[in-house]
Amino acid sequence: MTSFALKVLACISMFLDHVGYVIFGRMSFLNYIGRLAFPIFAYQISEGYSHTKNLKKYFLRLFVFAIVSQVPFSLFHSILNGSYLALNVMFTLLLGLVCIYIWDKCPNKILSCIVLASSCLLAEFCKMDYSYFGVLVVFVFYLFKHDKALLASSFFALLLIKYLPNIITYNFYYKYVMLLFCTFAAIVPILLYNGKQGKKIKYFLYVFYPVHLLVLYFVNMIP
Repeated sequence: MTSFALKVLACISMFLDHVGYVIFGRMSFLNYIGRLAFPIFAYQISEGYSHTKNLKKYFLRLFVFAIVSQVPFSLFHSILNGSYLALNVMFTLLLGLVCIYIWDKCPNKILSCIVLASSCLLAEFCKMDYSYFGVLVVFVFYLFKHDKALLASSFFALLLIKYLPNIITYNFYYKYVMLLFCTFAAIVPILLYNGKQGKKIKYFLYVFYPVHLLVLYFVNMIP
């Protein structure tokens, strides 16, 4: 799969995920499909870091669209929660990008680990979408980008950390088991990535995220 194909798959998955919340107002089969989106976006961040020609513009682009997306994100989530004081997923991806940059450029790996741990705490404190888990997924996808077995196993380990407590607490309730394995299913298209860009849609993803949230919010407002 090309980078273009991965991005299209992630966008479709994310859209279905959010449509599921609008239609059903709770977890549904559409949300299980939607679990594919974030891991693919996280992987694209690690790939983007490796291939971008201008890191400053890459950081700035993510930051600007994180700011732009915040109001649509809050409006969309107010459908379910009344009010929603949290930061959108682009802030999480940006923080993950910062972590891989520090890891790559800083010779002191202990300091890099401290930055990573601090970033995870910051993601939790600021209630970023996907929180510490999101930051770690971006990081391990970069760290093990040259070893598919380690990439897949480390991703699964993070999923166990995220979902296993609830799986055990709720006696292997199928919802959490499905969330775990549907999220892990994203590893299939990721491992099928052929390293090629395909069609260029640099700004499409950045624009699609806030626009589709706004559209779904206004659609939900129709009596």
